[in-house]
Amino acid sequence: MFDIRKAKWIRPKKEYGAVCPVYKFKFATAKEIKSATLEITAMGVYEAFINGSRVGDFIMAPGWTAYDKRHQYQNYDITEILKKDNEICVSVGKGWYRGRLVTAGLENIWGSVPAIIAAISVVYTDGEEVTFTTNQQWKVAPGKILFSEIYDGEVYDASYNIETWEDVTYFRATTCTLIPQQGEIVCEHEHIKPIDSFVTPKGERVIDFGQNLTGYVSFSVNGKLGDRIAYSHAEVLDADGNFYTENLRSAKQKVEYICCEGKQEYKPHHTFMGFRYIRLDEAPEYITPDMFEAIVVHSDIRRTGYFECSDKKINKLYQNIIWGQKGNFLDVPTDCPQRDERLGWTGDAQVFVKTASYNYDVKKFFGKWLQDLSAEQRPDGAVPQIVPDVLPDFATSSGWGDAVTICPWQLYLFYGDKAFLEKHIDNMIAWVEYMHSAGEEEYLWIGDFQQGDWLGMDGGEGSFMGASDHDFIASAHFAYSTLLLVKALKVLGRDASYYEKLHKNIVSTFQKRFSQCNTQTECALALAFDLANDKAKTAAKLADMVRENGNKLTTGFIGTPYIMDALSRNGYTEVAYSLLLQEENPSWLFSVNMGATTIWEHWDSINSDGAMWSSRMNSFNHYAYGCVGTWMYETMCGIAVDEKKPGFEKIVIRPQPDRRIRWAKASLECSYGTIKSGWEYKDDFIEYTLVLPALAHVEIGDKKFELDAGNYIYRYFIETKEIENGEEEWIKK
Repeated sequence: MFDIRKAKWIRPKKEYGAVCPVYKFKFATAKEIKSATLEITAMGVYEAFINGSRVGDFIMAPGWTAYDKRHQYQNYDITEILKKDNEICVSVGKGWYRGRLVTAGLENIWGSVPAIIAAISVVYTDGEEVTFTTNQQWKVAPGKILFSEIYDGEVYDASYNIETWEDVTYFRATTCTLIPQQGEIVCEHEHIKPIDSFVTPKGERVIDFGQNLTGYVSFSVNGKLGDRIAYSHAEVLDADGNFYTENLRSAKQKVEYICCEGKQEYKPHHTFMGFRYIRLDEAPEYITPDMFEAIVVHSDIRRTGYFECSDKKINKLYQNIIWGQKGNFLDVPTDCPQRDERLGWTGDAQVFVKTASYNYDVKKFFGKWLQDLSAEQRPDGAVPQIVPDVLPDFATSSGWGDAVTICPWQLYLFYGDKAFLEKHIDNMIAWVEYMHSAGEEEYLWIGDFQQGDWLGMDGGEGSFMGASDHDFIASAHFAYSTLLLVKALKVLGRDASYYEKLHKNIVSTFQKRFSQCNTQTECALALAFDLANDKAKTAAKLADMVRENGNKLTTGFIGTPYIMDALSRNGYTEVAYSLLLQEENPSWLFSVNMGATTIWEHWDSINSDGAMWSSRMNSFNHYAYGCVGTWMYETMCGIAVDEKKPGFEKIVIRPQPDRRIRWAKASLECSYGTIKSGWEYKDDFIEYTLVLPALAHVEIGDKKFELDAGNYIYRYFIETKEIENGEEEWIKK
């Protein structure tokens, strides 16, 4: 097999501006074909066609990596689409490689040339192999895509036909950074028809797909030459029912299409949008809503987890978590899919990685992203807040940089694969040593810039960072990452004594310096990271804080992942349920009541009167607060992993029901099979049901069991705390 790294990059001889170039190459096969492959990548994003058939179904190929260090190429089986005489055409858009990111001035981060490199290898039935590579026999021309960028959408002229093809030239660029595809491909999933169309008070013609999603809209029309169809995308309507785009900031999210004559179909090629609604900015009279269809696009992750309970609003919250993950798992774990951002924030990723692992198989997805994180880690050990790192001068922060320890550890626990630790143990060490050397004191992280409890509700008017002490948060994460490093070293059979001593000193110093916890987040972190001087008092204080706040949260991105578990593990499960079931702002169900179909960035992205929290930073598809999904699986339904037997070699089942929920059930597909755990309140007992594909440690109330694989039923009488048949244990179905 020919190695694509021996091929050469080619480019147009002249600049095409915003127009996407199309490369063309004709080649013939001489004999009967046994097999044929195409290896290809681009500086930008590409689509390849051979003999008019699209090659593969990878949307936004080659994906997003730290291109200067790791540039993926793809390998496609093209055996079935080759003929005797063949033509390959490759369209190249800007994508992440050349398009603007964050601001108008930040573009061409990795380069400005729409180059491609490719190798077509053909094996004949007689064993002969021939290879066609990118060379100066290829041709290039400006294509029908007049403009295409991630934030701003696409302009497509179907009436334009290429008449003149031009010569290409070689582009001197390295092939040493080329690597085979590592992550999941991005592809199309659900196709959603409109549920409504209407005219807004401003006279705008709007189509509603009923679900905030990531992807694009396709349409099919019988058009006339030169007719124009233009539409913009938005997530929500404003308080008056008008199309709302201010939260997109500078992102246009607009498609413009110029018709050819006759029947035609279109969907965008090199872009994606975050939206629920489209506004028809320009359209002929014959255009009707049923001509449009929304196509959901995300990484090809496989669903593994399911949850359902008796409360319809909780079920809607869970579905919003699922849609938030789908919408933001587009090759990298992004913060949002709609505004001029869509970046791989490390903080968002680490707070959600556990819930993500329950919902979907994310082993390959995170495996690829963590390789980029490893490549982007700075020489001093600091971890960027964004990966791939498009803001290299942006300071690191606790809770963000800790993704380098938290994510590999979580993935090791979930999949039982030591490779996550082996590949990243040096990065974990470098991060801990960075924290060790940062700040004003050896065993605390004091005095540096921090993001704090991002978007915490207790920070006062205009604050993004919450009221929790930044030094407290940073030092707590210093302790936690050091603890995870100790665990990882022991799993790998390496000496952890130095970091065990370091962790002991951090904890001791932390407890002296931060003897009091003053916010919900501080209490939650102290309990979750085992830093509290007195766990019982800290847990009681946290529970009191929640009750005194009307059973409402004040936590932001840092405290929210831990508060529910901190309560439940310390005897206050009832308080945690009160938080989950709360419907006033701030709460998870407030957004559900406001019509959310994904997780919001802010607890109050839309206020109860319909007013927007802000136009500056207000995403309606932001998965971070969806981290409560972990608590649904682990505490409501009790499914958890045993650290000593990772990968669910031994299952932990500790359900904690609450009468305000009549029943709940969850399932999780792991490498041993499907785990199911559920419970239902009957007249005077709770009936538990289990499906166990492996050995399990089960706790029901104060009773503990060791159960082999099998299907079980168990009736726990509430008053007597006895099982149905006296001392008899679980009944196998």
